[in-house]
Amino acid sequence: TRISESDLLKNKGRHLQKNLANSEGVKASYRREKWRSRSMSISSNGNDVSSSGSVSSRSSFSSGSESSDDEDNSKFDPRESEQKNSAGQSDFCVRNIQLCSFGRREIEIAQEEMSALILLRNKLSSERSLAGARILICTHITAQSAVLIETLLACGAKIRVCSCNIHSTQNEVAAALAEKGVSIYAWKNMTEKDFWWCIDQCVAGNFPGDPGSESADAASGSENKNLWANMILDDGGDLTHHLYKNYPERFNNITGIVEENIAGIHRLYQMSRQGKLPAPVMNVNDSVTKTKFDNFYASRESVTDAIKRSTDCMIGGKLVVILGYGEVGKGCAAAFQGIGCIVMVTEVDPICAIQAAMQGFRIVRLEDVVHHADIVVTCTGNKNVVTRDHMNKLKKGCIVANMGHSSVEIDVSSLATNELRWERIRSQVHHIHWPDGKYIVLLAKGGLANHNCSSIPSFVISVTATTQALALIELYKAPTTRYKADVYLLPKKMDEYVAQLHLTVFNAHLTELTREQAAFLNINRSGPFKSQHYKY
Repeated sequence: TRISESDLLKNKGRHLQKNLANSEGVKASYRREKWRSRSMSISSNGNDVSSSGSVSSRSSFSSGSESSDDEDNSKFDPRESEQKNSAGQSDFCVRNIQLCSFGRREIEIAQEEMSALILLRNKLSSERSLAGARILICTHITAQSAVLIETLLACGAKIRVCSCNIHSTQNEVAAALAEKGVSIYAWKNMTEKDFWWCIDQCVAGNFPGDPGSESADAASGSENKNLWANMILDDGGDLTHHLYKNYPERFNNITGIVEENIAGIHRLYQMSRQGKLPAPVMNVNDSVTKTKFDNFYASRESVTDAIKRSTDCMIGGKLVVILGYGEVGKGCAAAFQGIGCIVMVTEVDPICAIQAAMQGFRIVRLEDVVHHADIVVTCTGNKNVVTRDHMNKLKKGCIVANMGHSSVEIDVSSLATNELRWERIRSQVHHIHWPDGKYIVLLAKGGLANHNCSSIPSFVISVTATTQALALIELYKAPTTRYKADVYLLPKKMDEYVAQLHLTVFNAHLTELTREQAAFLNINRSGPFKSQHYKY
């Protein structure tokens, strides 16, 4: 039967009306849900620079999460609110506990990409490998770190958690952990004062299930040393330093520390030389699985994404200056080179410099090329590598971003002057205007661009998180004579085990050595396959 053209047009019109109605219904439903999730008293103040010229710490970007722009400028203080989870527990401080359902879904999605860590959880949870461990955790509060936190809980540990970064917390994930009963103190865009308050609450409070754990005076803690923390999982060393400085008796009760960041490792090596470490430290930052996967691959995948999402600019053909050619710098340089940029590198280390040169990058001093740079990215872990003098010479519209851990790589404090005008363009994007009409584009106020303006692949975080979990278990279960109060690299066998767990995702099949081949190399057929000092 032939259908007339007029009938086709009528049917098409009806379908369009139906689709439009459905679309409007979805949008309305979303708006209602969004309004309910923000039922706390949240309002926008619209200012990013105070009258004194100092930069507000409230504006930030959520990496695809419900940590929304409206909350960024909120006058609401989580410390002043009384919140309880569905079990009536209140030993936490988050932005909004009502975001917990959304946060739980984010954690479930992250788990799909972190199958190796879940495999490890399923294997070790029945053994209760961390039963009796009381762990203080200071890390980025994201869906991926939540998977690690819940893995440690499944292994029998008791934990208290705070954030290592004032901008990177996903509020909905923090809410989901609080709803599960985790004692967590973190929210997005906290002030420096809030940051140290949260660390103090994490350090001094009682662990869930302990006598007085729901006491109103959580900071007083328990005087029973058996109820104090005995392990630390840190990212940057702030929690470790705070415990050492303010709670020396509790610090001396620590039996193992796991640190994943170069800034924290530098502090711990210094403490080791001074004989101030109370326990062995596992240096996860310099493990192969961390440096080769988290530092390199995560940076390679996230740096251009952060700039594109934040600025909507075309990156190909731009002149990019990468400061530092460590593993993070290598990843960033490879990303920009692959997208068609002209890449130059600054370095202080001749070995890293010759590596960059052999990859085709020009080795320059920033002051020699600063006038021509379109994008400047710091990857050093050092302070003030981009100074006010450098920024005075940058051309109009130059994008400045930080990919190193330290938030002081860019001298942002020097920009808080009356002669310069800060303009908030969107979350975590500011134009800094000079009197002559020039402006530069500053991402995340000098904080981590990938954590604040983009996202990090869950699979890569799974590699680091699995390494952290195994390091904690190794320190907790090892005989007391195995490790002294010093800083150690992860055993090579453990590095290889982490990599092997993640190979299943790629359906990879390893070749096995014959007995003759293993004897020829003088190694075990099951590994470790390389010496501890081997450079991959």
